[in-house]
Amino acid sequence: MARPRSIAIVGGGLMGAGIAQVFATAGHAVTVFEPSPVVRATVRSRIAELLRLYELDESVAQSVDITDDLGRAVGRADYVTEAAPEKLELKQSIFADLVKLAPTAAILASNTSVIPIHRITEGLPSAERMVGTHWWNPPALIPLVEVIQSVRTSEGTVRATMALLKATGKSPAHVTKDVPGFVANRLQHALWREAIAMVREGVCDAATLDACVKNSFGLRLAVLGPLENADLVGLDLTLDIHKTIIPELNRSDRPDPYLEAQVAAGHLGFKTGMGFRAWSEDEMSALRRRLAAHLLEARSKV
Repeated sequence: MARPRSIAIVGGGLMGAGIAQVFATAGHAVTVFEPSPVVRATVRSRIAELLRLYELDESVAQSVDITDDLGRAVGRADYVTEAAPEKLELKQSIFADLVKLAPTAAILASNTSVIPIHRITEGLPSAERMVGTHWWNPPALIPLVEVIQSVRTSEGTVRATMALLKATGKSPAHVTKDVPGFVANRLQHALWREAIAMVREGVCDAATLDACVKNSFGLRLAVLGPLENADLVGLDLTLDIHKTIIPELNRSDRPDPYLEAQVAAGHLGFKTGMGFRAWSEDEMSALRRRLAAHLLEARSKV
């Protein structure tokens, strides 16, 4: 696929707006489809807010076309990214519509966090042009986009998607086996499972656990991946450590009861001001600012 002339984003929420900002900043013609009038009315202003935060040209936001007509959004697209909520049936329905409405040569990508691509595209024709592209939040500041090759995704589709993402400044990673969670989320949620279990078991409270991560191995993760770290310390030492620690780790094959209890009680984190710990508006704003500043600094060093 040549450099796309037209990019369509299906969904104008948090991730959709962020992905649209990345493509628009890279010079592509971007159209965002969003069915909700409330969300649709704020897409450009949210993109402009991101551009201000990242010290980029705010006028780029005005170049993004916003519509509630899916056919108009994707009808002339070279590349379509679905960024709808993480619900399998919804994504399946969207892809069924995209097959009918998008050009037959258009690549159809899904920004799903954990759902295998073959489940989304099951039974659809031309699945060779369908691919997973898992962006991370915030899309403009996290370099990684996992490019997931399903059993029917063609090599050409993968190559074209990788090239497009690389040209926008991303660091695409080719995931060759279409498993739930792909690579990075499988690792992240394995950590979260153990973290939640330790808090439930009274090993420490949530704030202490987060501090332990941020003040130890979290500091080196940006330059030292887990397998690099194993090689650094020695696989013989790693094996000896694993003989002791692996049998002790949480093995649950379901969400932790403590997490389920928090959700049942309406403790949803920032959404409600209470999650694993209580959050004031000032604390939430401060954490968001620290995260943005950290990621901006990291981006400037790349």
